[in-house]
Amino acid sequence: MEFHEVIKTRRSIRSYKNKPIPEETLKRILNAARLAPSGHNRQFWKFYVIQSDDIKKKVADGCSSQLWIAEAPVVIVATGWRIPFSRGGYMGEMSFTMDVAIAFTHLVLAARAEELGTCWIGDFSNEKIKEALNARAQK
Repeated sequence: MEFHEVIKTRRSIRSYKNKPIPEETLKRILNAARLAPSGHNRQFWKFYVIQSDDIKKKVADGCSSQLWIAEAPVVIVATGWRIPFSRGGYMGEMSFTMDVAIAFTHLVLAARAEELGTCWIGDFSNEKIKEALNARAQK
């Protein structure tokens, strides 16, 4: 799909087909996130690719019980951690949030180019998501 068509046709999708995503497709989508720019190319992020129905349900519960999330064949959770210096001075140690958002935008647009639907979730509990992923806070 042509790039401008990808941008024009990207939508938040909340209903999914019960069809697995081919591994090669998933790799291309994740690679798009890997190629995203970040401050000093530090890539202070980690993406969790979740295909387990049980964990997808726990993640959905951690997103204010938006249970439709668990219906997706794959759920990807983006995480980041604080950068130990102030890049630009305006965001301080929280500047990693910008880098993670850029990488996730690459991922969402790459998924659209692959004709897959996505929905960026902004309503979630950090603690519940960490628990669902059994993740430890990065230092």
